[in-house]
Amino acid sequence: MARGRTRHTSAIVIDRTKLGESDLILTLLEADGSQGRAVAKGARKPGGKLAARVQLFCEDDLLLAVGRNLDVVAEAQLNCAHASLRGDLARVSAASVVCEVARLTSFADAPDSFLRPICSRALLACEQAVDQPHLDVVVAAYAFKVLSHEGWRPVVDSCVACGEPSVTRFSALAGGGLCESCSREVEGAEPVDAATLSWVECLVGLTFDELLAAPVDAPTAALLLAMAHTWAATHLDARLRAFEFALSL
Repeated sequence: MARGRTRHTSAIVIDRTKLGESDLILTLLEADGSQGRAVAKGARKPGGKLAARVQLFCEDDLLLAVGRNLDVVAEAQLNCAHASLRGDLARVSAASVVCEVARLTSFADAPDSFLRPICSRALLACEQAVDQPHLDVVVAAYAFKVLSHEGWRPVVDSCVACGEPSVTRFSALAGGGLCESCSREVEGAEPVDAATLSWVECLVGLTFDELLAAPVDAPTAALLLAMAHTWAATHLDARLRAFEFALSL
């Protein structure tokens, strides 16, 4: 290949689209947090040299041939396959939500050094979760953390409309907690208790290690997952199909 027409990158495979009979278009979360796309030729052929290295969730070092519209994967070295996710529907579903949110919050030519490390850590946390409630908490935390980083941090310590410290409702559309009076002006504001609001604050502020070690019951975790879905769908203005599937499990 001509000098200057290739580039190296480290990336997480966050989406794959079929191309022709044997190729794939990969959506990549690159080392600098920008989103890239590249063609992996022959990646769908059984036994193809790229097949095992460009699976969803894989973290790779890639040599890309720079193209006019799409780059082409020339070489791929697998760094982390997140192998324990595979074969487990609940873990695959959770990791798919992480990748779905990563795809919708990263952009080409828009580096963001926060995005790659937190996506990698969330995928690892999906492997480490000991049960379904902690898996739900990991997914909810990732969504709230990334969206908070991008400017959509939920207000939970007071009414987002008037500042009243007594919060009894929660609305993604309004931006967080609402007092009973202000909630009358917001359609769809849901009742919420102090414990749930405290959990939302923890999802944003605690590390994944701390969240994985925290005791949580199944109903609370399921509620937090549903709140994270509503929060993400509202602020990203998108239908989150992987998130919807995770909620159906």
